Amino acid sequence: MSSSLLLIETSTSLCSVALAEDGVVTARRESVEPRAHAALTAPFVKEVLDERGLRAADLDAVCVSAGPGSYTGLRVGVSTAKGICFAAGIPLLAVDTLEVLVHQAREAGQLPEGCRRVIPMIDARRMEVYTAVFTPEGKRLTEVEPRIIDAQSFRAERDGGPVLFIGDGAEKCRELLAGPGMHFVQTCPHAAAMRTPALRAFEAGEFRDAAYFEPYYLKDFVATVSRKKLF
Repeated sequence: MSSSLLLIETSTSLCSVALAEDGVVTARRESVEPRAHAALTAPFVKEVLDERGLRAADLDAVCVSAGPGSYTGLRVGVSTAKGICFAAGIPLLAVDTLEVLVHQAREAGQLPEGCRRVIPMIDARRMEVYTAVFTPEGKRLTEVEPRIIDAQSFRAERDGGPVLFIGDGAEKCRELLAGPGMHFVQTCPHAAAMRTPALRAFEAGEFRDAAYFEPYYLKDFVATVSRKKLF
């Protein structure tokens, strides 16, 4: 099935937009400029579409990161995605941010040899992260939750073999969780890594209601949303 999917990932400090055509990422824009998601997301969308000579109406769907993550970042990403879907009359997709990090590790060759579990971590505050446990193939084994990390966290997983901790909350947990077979990758989720789960959702027809969809915040934060016209 041929497809043109716009991918929007704004759940962390990285503002990231990509275009996937027939399962291949053909354009992308990213920035780590602080507190700039509201100013950059819509222009990035326009730039990737212009680069490929497309209009929003040429897209088959828009896929947005569903969280968990930053309240403000998620609001901007979802608001942008909904605006495009309504304006162009195309469907909305959403994928779990933690799952995006698992696919990112797979595609970047970051899984350690013999990896038994992948534990994505989105930074929350102090020693707290948003997290869940996944298989290296991307199957989620536990509920997504905010979790305060201590020396006993993920003891069963750590005792069971090589584990990859990945995300913008990974490095701060290294001192407490380090040991033989423990690997840490400090990174933000990138829109390009949404390609596989987004395409799977599209082919399965797992569309979201653009009028009522809300991201998975887990916690409430004070937020502002851009009032700029998108298109």
